[in-house]
Amino acid sequence: MKKREELESSAPEESGLSRRKFLGATALAGAVGATGLGGAVMTRESWAAAVKDAQNKVHVGPGELDEYYGFWSGGHQGEVRVLGVPSMRELMRIPVFNVDSATGWGITNESKDVLGHDNTYLNGDCHHPHISMEDGRYDGKYLFINDKANTRVARIRLDIMKTDKITHIPNVQAIHGLRLQKVPRTKYVFCNAEFVIPHPNDGSDYSLENSYTMWNAIDADTMEMAWQVIVDGNLDNMDADYTGKYAASTCYNSEKSATLEGTMRNDRDWVVVFNVERIEAAVKAGKFKTIGDSEVPVVDGRGDSEFTRYIPVPKNPHGLNTSPDGKYFIANGKLSPTCSVIQIDKLDDLFDDKIELRDTIVAEPELGLGPLHTTFDGRGNAYTTLFIDSQVCKWNIADAIKDYNGEKTNYIRQKLDVHYQPGHNHASLTESRDADGKWLVVLSKFSKDRFLPVGPLHPENDQLIDISGEEMKLVHDGPAFAEPHDCILIRRDQIKTKKIYDRDDPSFASARAQAEKDGITLEGANEVVRDGNKVRVYMTSVAPQYGTTEFKVKEGDEVTVYVTNLDSIEDVSHGFVMVNHGVSMEISPQQTASVTFTAGKPGVYWYYCSWFCHALHMEMGGRMLVEKA
Repeated sequence: MKKREELESSAPEESGLSRRKFLGATALAGAVGATGLGGAVMTRESWAAAVKDAQNKVHVGPGELDEYYGFWSGGHQGEVRVLGVPSMRELMRIPVFNVDSATGWGITNESKDVLGHDNTYLNGDCHHPHISMEDGRYDGKYLFINDKANTRVARIRLDIMKTDKITHIPNVQAIHGLRLQKVPRTKYVFCNAEFVIPHPNDGSDYSLENSYTMWNAIDADTMEMAWQVIVDGNLDNMDADYTGKYAASTCYNSEKSATLEGTMRNDRDWVVVFNVERIEAAVKAGKFKTIGDSEVPVVDGRGDSEFTRYIPVPKNPHGLNTSPDGKYFIANGKLSPTCSVIQIDKLDDLFDDKIELRDTIVAEPELGLGPLHTTFDGRGNAYTTLFIDSQVCKWNIADAIKDYNGEKTNYIRQKLDVHYQPGHNHASLTESRDADGKWLVVLSKFSKDRFLPVGPLHPENDQLIDISGEEMKLVHDGPAFAEPHDCILIRRDQIKTKKIYDRDDPSFASARAQAEKDGITLEGANEVVRDGNKVRVYMTSVAPQYGTTEFKVKEGDEVTVYVTNLDSIEDVSHGFVMVNHGVSMEISPQQTASVTFTAGKPGVYWYYCSWFCHALHMEMGGRMLVEKA
């Protein structure tokens, strides 16, 4: 086995290459591997061949399409990013919890209907994107994502790639881990609240002893709260099984401490297993309570509960992942070099008190320093990020179980250097029954020396690994801004997007309802309706012209502009920007969008199209004439 220093010195000197300096060395790291696969020093020719092979793997030529959609959480940008895989080209950004002036998200009335019209929260912290399922397979309908910063969960329609619902989770703070019920379909969105708080949280009690957090279920169809379960400790990450009966969460800070030292006091923390069927039955039977002003049913899952079991695992576990064959929950140790493999078909006996808590553990393989998250290739292998080692460890689950039972096996197949300190990883289709073992994305938290320097704030580094063969091959570096955190990959044929809007799309139903009250037909409207100091301006757009090119209002009027894009060609989106009024929005083909603002000081204000639509795009505009009140 070659040491890292020997590998670094094995690059041909005349080429000026090293494992750290040469981007192609990412391919070499896969071809040779951190475990030193093969003993011969690579020649300059073989090195170049490895690089070329790596480049060919990710090349998607002009006019060709990627095989997968990748959805990346936008971290503290509060958005979701859409990438093509394997090209790793960014295709779109979907604003969710943020304000986006390009599309008008957070500015238009339609987006404020989703976000709330009070503008209380202008930020978000997105962590975990997950796609709705039917029978354990992606159905391509919705993507759900959390906002840890403001305790919310959002739903994105994948046919139009727009956010359509946001739910505020009551009684808790900081939604972190989020996963979906896999079978028979995504009935629930399960989400973890991380931090303990007193109840009621009204300043009457600040003690940690009387504080707790909850595991939460949202109705995926309505985005209304279904129920909540009180738990012991801080909840971290989670996943659900392939029966619809169980879900499990990692749980740290069993000590309920407010200090770093205090959270390390106990020898072990837990994986909390939730019995969904028992919780549903209790709620249906009315065996629940409510808290404060919230009407959400709450059941108590602390201690010796009929709803939960607390399986002891090494300190401060982090990721929790379900193998695609549905057999195992795998909890990642973080402060232990091990992962804990929980056999799911033992959980019935556990809840019937026929076996002990630790009897559900069938393996605890030692993988390396700082295991955080595990993903799968569908061939019996798991891939775990090692944060401190800056590596991905490929290991075989069946061999790890044999080793745990006393039959010594070499369950670790390979370790691959990544750059640097990886957090989440995600393999293609890995959260579904269809895990295909083609690509692995690793989201590394640090990127020093990988890209051109850009000042004190560095990008992070998303890396793409080919896992289609026996050896992992690192084939792509991609800088990413503002902690993308996690991603999910789905085959392109599993999503059916619209090229133009349907005219009855529910996203602008409120605009149509107002137009009907005003006796207006949106598709043919170019009219101004005055209602006291409220003015509603209806206009159409057909490239390169607005149907209304001038309208008058008075200073201080509340002005709402409705624009209906009558173009029916898929590329012809329009924009509407009112100069010096903080107004900007996108109106795609056959869409209606609206925005409300207060008319400024008397004078002339131009509005214009901000999305290129025609050779005469620059000429597409109009004037708002503001008179003295």
